[in-house]
Amino acid sequence: MLVRKFEKTDFAEWQRMRHALWPDATLAEHALEMQAWLQRADALVVVSARVAGGLCGFAEAGLRPYADGCDASPVAFLEGWFVDPDLRGRGYGRALVGAVEAWAAQRGLRELASDALLANPLRRRRTRSWGLWRLSGRCATARC
Repeated sequence: MLVRKFEKTDFAEWQRMRHALWPDATLAEHALEMQAWLQRADALVVVSARVAGGLCGFAEAGLRPYADGCDASPVAFLEGWFVDPDLRGRGYGRALVGAVEAWAAQRGLRELASDALLANPLRRRRTRSWGLWRLSGRCATARC
């Protein structure tokens, strides 16, 4: 399983997966958001590659000045992560989050936060299994 930083040639696959994760946005809207994300000095995109080629997952993280339940500022924030349905439950999501944790640690950050809608029980279970816990009605999560 290969997890690595985003490369320019990954754009179309990242866009495909982003659209699967957030289908309410159009492909054009995703493209604009992605371009803006790549311009940020405080943002990260990591991807997971399939053995046979192509990508199967991504994670986006950035810095926020604060997050519910966190003591430090700034806080690394996992904005979104996705794994193609055919490879879920095989460690790809955990590996992507691990890459985000390493990025945060390299920046000297002590906390990683994320959120999930209460209507998404799978996401809540996954974040709990990684040592993240529920803090509010929107299910903000943090790990120190």
